[in-house]
Amino acid sequence: MPSFDLVIMTSCFLLAAVPGLDAKISITEFFSMRIKVQNFLLFSGLLVAWHLIFSYFGLYESRRYASGRAIYSQIIKATTAAVICVAVAKPLFHINMVNGPFLLAFWMMSSGAVVGSRVLIQFVLKAARRRGRNLRYVLVAGTNPRAIAFANKIESSAHLGYRIIGFADHEWSGLSQFRPMAWPLVCDLDGLPEFIRNNVVDEIVIGLPLKSFYFEASKIAAVCETQGIVVRFLLSLFDMKLARSKAEEFEDGPLITLYTGRLDGWSVFAKRALDFLVCSALLVLLGPLFLAAAILIKLTSPGPVFFVQERLGLNKRIFRMYKLRTMVADAEQKQHALEHLNEARGPVFKIKNDPRITPVGSLLRKSSIDELPQIFNVLKGDMSLVGPRPLPVRDYRGFDRDWHRRRFSVRPGITCLWQVSGRSSISFEQWMELDMQYIDHWSLWLDLRILAGTIPAVLKGSGAV
Repeated sequence: MPSFDLVIMTSCFLLAAVPGLDAKISITEFFSMRIKVQNFLLFSGLLVAWHLIFSYFGLYESRRYASGRAIYSQIIKATTAAVICVAVAKPLFHINMVNGPFLLAFWMMSSGAVVGSRVLIQFVLKAARRRGRNLRYVLVAGTNPRAIAFANKIESSAHLGYRIIGFADHEWSGLSQFRPMAWPLVCDLDGLPEFIRNNVVDEIVIGLPLKSFYFEASKIAAVCETQGIVVRFLLSLFDMKLARSKAEEFEDGPLITLYTGRLDGWSVFAKRALDFLVCSALLVLLGPLFLAAAILIKLTSPGPVFFVQERLGLNKRIFRMYKLRTMVADAEQKQHALEHLNEARGPVFKIKNDPRITPVGSLLRKSSIDELPQIFNVLKGDMSLVGPRPLPVRDYRGFDRDWHRRRFSVRPGITCLWQVSGRSSISFEQWMELDMQYIDHWSLWLDLRILAGTIPAVLKGSGAV
């Protein structure tokens, strides 16, 4: 498979280069030209880089359990990284034919060709597996509902090429419900080592509750390690409802990570790159508007141009958030005296006709121009373009539910679902639920949809930039 992928990448690279050839040179002449040693070494370096990139994204590993969507997503990430590699090589090695159209053509052809090759391979393998070829035989340790549910999923997915050969478990009250099922109970847990010595077993899936069967599970894992049999765990150590898990290695030891949202990876890097590029462009485009608003604030009310307030960011890190000042200079000192007028439910503070707002401030708020300085917070990395709004320390101290605090597990943003779904017209609980919805269903596509929805919300005076 590695060699096949490199052949695909090489072919796409050459095909993308054809339009850039001198019109007087035919394709036959192009392939018959002598290759310089420098060019040979350069292309060899690209092949090595592409191989490392594809390996990093796991394209050479067995992915029977992975969905097609997950595999194709990794392919797109890998080919995108490969194209970036070529783009970086252009100024370093003066590759004249590499330009915008070449990179776009190379990316489209390589992505399509590699995805197409995987679709074809999967089609052939699925057809073979349905006919009883390329199978892996699985023994399940445990007869609890979770283990049975796993076996049902495997049996209903014949294209994966797994066959359940049986279950192993001690006598317990739940066996009376298991025995009427079609699967055989091939042995108890003590007899499992003997069974795998004398039968074809490719993998063992441990579905035992590890809290009460840790000793038995560790014995099974040790026996499988000795005989070179793959072991998989139906991991549910703490019965998490929202958290996902991933396995890693640290200093040659296994490390299981439980997390909600996204930890890191290509998509998080792309989100940060989008933040930086868009905010850099906005800073240039909206610079004159920014300057005009600052002058207007200075001319119409005493005090600084900017309002700077401590807010809670990623995992409750304190940072200083910038806004154009829309209230009188001592607005924060006057808030305590206005607490009895608070119209918002929950820990937040909102007054529809706040007496502290200046006439110019009212205009800036309605148009969301006061939010523009947060571009600097995004460039610094304190915030993102899209994410739950950062809250003041005062508001956070009023939180009385831990699930509300999950909003701090991601970087706060200038706009989010709340801004495009009614803003101040919705309750605090709905606001928090929208933040959870954003975290649980986050994708770059969702960010783009929210950014697109923010523009009409701002024009109507009901959203934030």
